[in-house]
Amino acid sequence: MSNTDHNSFSETASLDNVFESAFDNAFANMHQTRESFAPQLSLYEVGIITNVATGIAKVKGLPGVGFEELIIFAGGLLGIAFNIDAEEIGVVLLGDYSHLQAGDEVRRSGRVMDVAVGDELLGRVIDPLGRPLDEGGSIETSARLPIERPAAAIMDRAPVTVPLQTGLIVIDAMIPIGRGQRELILGDRQTGKTAIAIDTILNQREQNVVCIYCAIGQRASTVAKAVAILREQSAMAYTVVVVTEGNEPPGLQYIAPYAATSIAEYFMQQGRDVLIVYDDLTKHARAYRELSLLLRRPPGREAFPGDIFYIHSRLLERATHLCEERGGGSLTALPIIETEAQNISAYIPTNLISITDGQIYLSPSLFELGVLPAVDVGKSVSRVGGKAQRAAFRAVAGDLKLAYAQFEELETFARFGARMDEDTRKTIEHGRRIRACLRQPESSPMPVPEQITLLLALTSNLFDGVPLEQMTQAQNILRKAVTTLPDAICKRFETAVTLSDEDRLSIIELARLALADFQPEAEPQNDVVQHTAQTIAKTKAAPAKSVSAESTDTTAQPSQQKSKAKKS
Repeated sequence: MSNTDHNSFSETASLDNVFESAFDNAFANMHQTRESFAPQLSLYEVGIITNVATGIAKVKGLPGVGFEELIIFAGGLLGIAFNIDAEEIGVVLLGDYSHLQAGDEVRRSGRVMDVAVGDELLGRVIDPLGRPLDEGGSIETSARLPIERPAAAIMDRAPVTVPLQTGLIVIDAMIPIGRGQRELILGDRQTGKTAIAIDTILNQREQNVVCIYCAIGQRASTVAKAVAILREQSAMAYTVVVVTEGNEPPGLQYIAPYAATSIAEYFMQQGRDVLIVYDDLTKHARAYRELSLLLRRPPGREAFPGDIFYIHSRLLERATHLCEERGGGSLTALPIIETEAQNISAYIPTNLISITDGQIYLSPSLFELGVLPAVDVGKSVSRVGGKAQRAAFRAVAGDLKLAYAQFEELETFARFGARMDEDTRKTIEHGRRIRACLRQPESSPMPVPEQITLLLALTSNLFDGVPLEQMTQAQNILRKAVTTLPDAICKRFETAVTLSDEDRLSIIELARLALADFQPEAEPQNDVVQHTAQTIAKTKAAPAKSVSAESTDTTAQPSQQKSKAKKS
């Protein structure tokens, strides 16, 4: 054998050894893995779809399913077990169900419906399942909370003592809202209900208040407009928007307010103040009615199911002000309800009025007259917020509601051409100035110092001489003049300290100087009247002088002269 053949043979032998060693190691690893593998069997219940309808599905099987447990359908679609009967289960679907068919397999999830919570949601637009609807990318949170949670216990609650400023002078002055309160906003279509809620959110800038805006069954254009306003005013930094559109399944519309409330409760439990707006609960009630009728639940008044009151009471009962031991956070709720033909005694409005702590009613008549916001002060009330209203507000706006109510009554009679005395005419003119001051443009909340100064000038009758057509200009000049107020007075506005006499005089003098150009000039008749009054006074004094003169010239007895002199 030559040297070349010997070398090639040795190389082949070495390669064989390498392959053999590699195969031995691989088989050894496989043997070790096989020996260490212990198969684990997981049991889960499986059911079959028997029927699919609009937003619901009927399922057979799943004997151990619980009420409101999540059911997993084909394609990852989720549903909530709503009806648990002996033979089948009624499931509310939470998404597009066009791919579901009778006979498809479903299974239990073993958990209830929950939603992602955390600071990562601030500034985002999401659906009730926590999926992003904006262009901000995916949302990664570290915590989740069930959408249905028990309300705080009575012993864990504290009184409502801190005001929630809306920036709307008509509400902050006459229908104040406190942090932890539930204030209903109701009125007919297109009367400005959403505008009040959006303005309230805009006014929470730099107030350390987290805002949740829950749009239930709204048109996409309406939601886009609201989000655009919040972005334009830099309010999305402290706001979470939860959206369900009108063309989405009723199941999503039903769970939307509960999911939004769980997101709000996360911030409340951290000791923060939260404001949540439900826009609106009328569509929420209709979605629940649709689901109940599809699931063959017995209908009641207006075809609503018997527990329609309970779905709203357990939702709004979660709004509260926690005690200091629980962090001291608060959750303020502003539910919105749409009325039909100004009928506030309908089923759903009366339910919400009895649940909440007051209501703000928007009048179509005022809206048509251009009085915006169109708040009907006579039908609006706040049963809790008055305790939380700042002392400065109470001092300057105490009699404002009564004066405005008197004006509205007198204005009704004045329309019939009745003859009025001077006091009635002054009351009506003053009431018209009050109405002009309560008007406010949309998306322009007013700070507290400007509100108090405006109200103090109004109650001091400084606007009575301003022509109605110049009221807007006069208010703008007065608001600019507020910036010259001392910082000490502005700080006292934010506290519970009552305005001192010196503070009131300073503010009134500032308002008088700012409104001096709008006061009418003195008419010549005023000088004539004053001269006539002086003449009458001199005429009354003249007879007394003549009597005394006659008494000195007569020869009467000294006693009579003395008495006449005393009379003179």
